[in-house]
Amino acid sequence: MKNLKDLTVLIVTYNTDKKILLNCIKKIDKKVKVLIVENSKKFIHKKIFEKFRNVKSICSGDNLGYANGNNFGLNKIKTKYVLILNPDVLCDKNLFRNISNLIKKKINFHIVGCQYLKDKIFMPAGFFDKKKNNDFKEKFRKKNLKYLTKVEWVTGCSMLIDLSKFKKKNIFDKNYFLFFEEFDLCKKIIKNGGNVYTCNDLKIHHLGFKSSLGNNIDDRKNANIVREWHWMWSSFYFYKKHNGYFFSLKKFIGKFTRSFIKMIFYSLMFNHNQKNKYKYRLLGLYNSSTNKPALFRG
Repeated sequence: MKNLKDLTVLIVTYNTDKKILLNCIKKIDKKVKVLIVENSKKFIHKKIFEKFRNVKSICSGDNLGYANGNNFGLNKIKTKYVLILNPDVLCDKNLFRNISNLIKKKINFHIVGCQYLKDKIFMPAGFFDKKKNNDFKEKFRKKNLKYLTKVEWVTGCSMLIDLSKFKKKNIFDKNYFLFFEEFDLCKKIIKNGGNVYTCNDLKIHHLGFKSSLGNNIDDRKNANIVREWHWMWSSFYFYKKHNGYFFSLKKFIGKFTRSFIKMIFYSLMFNHNQKNKYKYRLLGLYNSSTNKPALFRG
């Protein structure tokens, strides 16, 4: 598998649990270069990963989020191909052999997305058009897809990228902090005539939301409110960017109203966790709709 010399795995972390990251690294082919970008000033697990000869780690100096954390890492990578992996992903035993086979075929792609080994709820790829997406879902669940299927988006937890297709290595929109970055990138690629695929042979197991939970209850609660805020901020920003401000406003006015009502309701019920959930959804929407940047960190 000589062509794996032209592949680097990029993993962006932020205070990621040591065991989760170790499990991820152990499932990566030892012939493949790995770059860990720790989104802080100090990588506390640095010495643990020094024993892996194929692994290097660097610190970004700050919590840059998914988009800028990956941009930071991509600018340090010299190989043609990059496999972006979330740290809570476990690679199938045949993943890298199958990546090698795919590269040999010299297919014209910008991104090829992986598929899940076990998850039967979340789709690994799809289309922005509702009808096309429903048709794709039906084919996917009936296992009627080809080896490679052209799609309009793939999930960002595991993406094979041909860097030579991009003029700059800052391929993600720096305005995002969390959520929708990969959808935005895929949308841009499709709009410019590029190719995004999902591949039946590229399989991973995604634990889901384990990348940066922290090690105690307070860290986990903070991570949850950060997610609620940024999910709404990024959702509004995505539709505003691609469909216009008033389209996004019309699409989200109902969610804004429901979040406000539920925040009041759960305040009266003294349900602090649920109140905060809708409070931070509301604040995320408000900040995005008033063109404020995604600066919230909890």
